[in-house]
Amino acid sequence: MRIDRFPLRGHRAAGPPRWRLALALAACCGASPAQAARPMITDDARIVDAKSCQVESWVRRNDDSTEYWAMPACNPTGNLELTLGGARGRLDGRVRTTDVQFQVKTLLKPLETDGWGVGVAAGTVRHPHAAGASRDWYAYVPASVSLAGDRVVVHGNLGWMDAADAGSRHATWGLGSETRLAERTWLIAETFGHDRRKPSYQFGLRHWLVPDRVQIDVTYGNRMGAGREERWISLGLRLLSPAFLP
Repeated sequence: MRIDRFPLRGHRAAGPPRWRLALALAACCGASPAQAARPMITDDARIVDAKSCQVESWVRRNDDSTEYWAMPACNPTGNLELTLGGARGRLDGRVRTTDVQFQVKTLLKPLETDGWGVGVAAGTVRHPHAAGASRDWYAYVPASVSLAGDRVVVHGNLGWMDAADAGSRHATWGLGSETRLAERTWLIAETFGHDRRKPSYQFGLRHWLVPDRVQIDVTYGNRMGAGREERWISLGLRLLSPAFLP
């Protein structure tokens, strides 16, 4: 799962704790028609194309704070996606925290049209401005199923996270879907959480300005049964490169 699943340290949680389903951040995905990259938190069984890179960036507005994320990722070998990025948060006009995240992801079976795929990912999120400069660790398994010629793709995640600030370990999960509304536009919907908290949900739209190269998205999310204090809105931009690495 992606990074924005976790609220920044120093902010009141606006959604699930930083567990990247903690599926963390998988800045994932390839350049095929159906992809679970931004804005989904539930990860998919894809990685960035071989010898290529991407940058996922977004702004997430919570009830009382704003988060700014940038997550570059590259696939230098063909089946190993490396992601290194982070976030800054503003509360009352001040920068309150910075998070730094690193993740590795590989595929055990690539997702194919009208087929299924599975991978594995692991990473860490460091909170240098938190007390003691705490660090979270996580791992998860993303699985995807393609239906109706990639017009619908369903993703499921199961994982684990060691949350340093809470001093606890817990299971994480996510379930999401992507449905093609038009040639360049997708509807996304998902729910995700961990075993010690009510689940959260998110839905929104993704649109390709330039097919397989430039994508924008917008989403709304909240925790089930919560009021406006835990809702969020996000706006994202995703850029993908052609193959250029040696």
